[in-house]
Amino acid sequence: MIRRDWLLQQLGITQWTLRRPELLQRGVALTLPGHVRLLIIAETPPPLDHPLVIDVARSMALIPEQLYWLTPLQARYLSDSVRYYFWWLGLEAELDFDGISFHTPPLSVLSADAVAKRELWSRISNYEYHRTAIT
Repeated sequence: MIRRDWLLQQLGITQWTLRRPELLQRGVALTLPGHVRLLIIAETPPPLDHPLVIDVARSMALIPEQLYWLTPLQARYLSDSVRYYFWWLGLEAELDFDGISFHTPPLSVLSADAVAKRELWSRISNYEYHRTAIT
């Protein structure tokens, strides 16, 4: 125990450890443009002109400008109160936000996997009734 810790203990002062100290080092939470509705969380940015990405956006009644790509690290800096659709592309969902979240294999795998695509469309259609809560 270092002297400072010992002195604080003698004075009855409780020390706390921050759960996410990197937030203090990097500044405020990440804010996104107001028109964004679907966040695509992936290690590398998917091509927004990929036919499957366009189909997903269209099925959710979104336009390409309402899609936004983030890395998993950037997603950690989002405010806990955000309300977006989250598509974890090639990743397991690390965070649970108030929006609708689903994960799929990477785009290269998803494009060729009929079962994974069917599951994706099923999830999107099941979340149809949430659309008004997010927009």
